[in-house]
Amino acid sequence: MPGGTVAEQTAGGRSMYLIGGRRVTVSDLLEAGLIEAGAKLRFKRNRIGKTYYATVTDKGRIRLEPDGEEFRSPSRAAIVAAGMRAVDGWRAWLVVDQDRLLDAVRQEFLDQAISTATAAANQQNADVARQRIHERLREARRHADEHAPEHVSVRDLLALWGATERGDQVSQIEADLANHGLVTSPSFRAVTLDTMVSLTTPRDEAEEPAPVEPSEPDAVPVTEDDEGGGDLNVRLTVGNLSPLDGVESVNPNSTLEEAITKMLLNDYSQLAVLSGSRNVRGAVTWRSIAQAMHQKPDASVADAIDEHVEVVDYDRDLFEVLPTLQQREFMFVRNVNKAIAGIVTTADVVQRYGEVATPFFQLGELDQTLRWILSRTFDVQAIQGLCNRKINSFDDLSMGDYQRILENKDMWDKLNWPLDRPTFIARLEEIRGIRNKVMHFHPDPVPEDAVDKLRMFNTLLHQYRNPT
Repeated sequence: MPGGTVAEQTAGGRSMYLIGGRRVTVSDLLEAGLIEAGAKLRFKRNRIGKTYYATVTDKGRIRLEPDGEEFRSPSRAAIVAAGMRAVDGWRAWLVVDQDRLLDAVRQEFLDQAISTATAAANQQNADVARQRIHERLREARRHADEHAPEHVSVRDLLALWGATERGDQVSQIEADLANHGLVTSPSFRAVTLDTMVSLTTPRDEAEEPAPVEPSEPDAVPVTEDDEGGGDLNVRLTVGNLSPLDGVESVNPNSTLEEAITKMLLNDYSQLAVLSGSRNVRGAVTWRSIAQAMHQKPDASVADAIDEHVEVVDYDRDLFEVLPTLQQREFMFVRNVNKAIAGIVTTADVVQRYGEVATPFFQLGELDQTLRWILSRTFDVQAIQGLCNRKINSFDDLSMGDYQRILENKDMWDKLNWPLDRPTFIARLEEIRGIRNKVMHFHPDPVPEDAVDKLRMFNTLLHQYRNPT
């Protein structure tokens, strides 16, 4: 098999590394011999009695009939053909001569690719994590097709790929989900790590129209688009601050005593007033309660409702709503089903800022302290030969440079520190990894134990910073 070892090949010559990191395309199926150039595709919308046709080209594109427009993405082709806003093209287009959906052909391709790579991996005692992920997602897809989708926390979902945060592996995770015809509801990017999400098939207009409010014309996204490699989504959302596990509330007919008791028991400054899970009547706050009781000693919740409250969707960009949040001090959050499921306050924003800023400033302190120590112990000429690049001054040093300098026994001995060099360097290597995550601006907070490592390392540096 040309182009690499057996372990690097799939049934069609594609490497498992590439397939594991991106979405499968129609050209993959063509190259693997699972579909032929010229194959006829049919997209039938039974609900409105319309059928659309297309042909697979020799380059793996989908050519619509009769206008001839071509697309790499089955979803984009289906959307343009039917004039729809959202549809999963893999489950829309039927391969006529095989009498099965493109999605079924894609699953066969994945099965073959995994089995080929796994057989080679077993021979070499290599890691078979890809097979485990494939089998796990295939099972989740079966449950989704049976209308019994699996529910899992975002944290546990990431763990399937060995990840603890939504960092560099997010694109691969999304590609693996898409290749198995799965999405998470709500989006695993836009909620907290402990929020429960469903592993389900994409909702499209052909089967289940999604409610769209006039103020949110883009509320229904394209479910999948290989043309652009998927949507870029690096925003911090309202849902990233709210766990979406429900809100404490009262109804308009409740007594103020009930509202006050709930607020005191939970240390809340406000309480939602709901008539059903989707109908927000407003909120009661300590201020609105005081004003109501001042005007009417026997006031009820109905008398204390502040109707001027903000309600936003969980996937709304946080920075778009910050001015309103600053003015109102809180806002209620709708989940994917439009039910009121969370609340975000100015205190939540301050806490998130602290989670992001603390490691950043700790790293800044560590960087300046190490540079200060080295500059007072060595001259530039002494360290230049230990760095892998030209160093004109100590201000040019990076975290990797610090590590290379201090790994040198002669340099370490000149510090005259009563510390174990390998242990110190090992912790510095951990900190270099923390720094990379912080500076790459991953959306999830740095774990508390990582912040503690930074803090304790800074404490140690300050204790031994004066050379003797």
